[in-house]
Amino acid sequence: MGIQKSAGILSAILGLIFIIFPMFSAEFVSLIVGLSLLFFGISSAFMGFNMRNHMNTYSTITIIIGIIAIIFGFLFIFYIDALSFLIGLQFYIVGIIMIVFGITGLLSQMTRFSKFTSVLVLIMGILAIVLGAFSLNQPIYIAIIIGIVLIIEGISMILE
Repeated sequence: MGIQKSAGILSAILGLIFIIFPMFSAEFVSLIVGLSLLFFGISSAFMGFNMRNHMNTYSTITIIIGIIAIIFGFLFIFYIDALSFLIGLQFYIVGIIMIVFGITGLLSQMTRFSKFTSVLVLIMGILAIVLGAFSLNQPIYIAIIIGIVLIIEGISMILE
């Protein structure tokens, strides 16, 4: 089994875990969001490195998105008090990252299935921003949204 399929399976499993076991504590949700962003960032950066010979511009953008997601992931994991104002903005941060990731996927020259995946990620990013406006008091939904995105990305990696 290739490393991409293994990463896809891991991504899908993590996505299911985030959907099945949503957490109730804000601090634990911050940890889950941080881990979700960390895995999403690692997956994005890994995908960008794998594509750097084929699509240089798209791979660079994907790597940058991955690095930004990793940085925010670590910020949420370690719950830095100086940046605690970001906790209320989790939906917006994750939504913007997913929208940028979806748009770059649509603009790239990838397969038809990957374009469909990019549209789904773009829709989930928009949904994250909309949910952010309605549920700043309930940040648990961000773990569910990232779980869905991880499943979508995992299936995409497995099928390619």
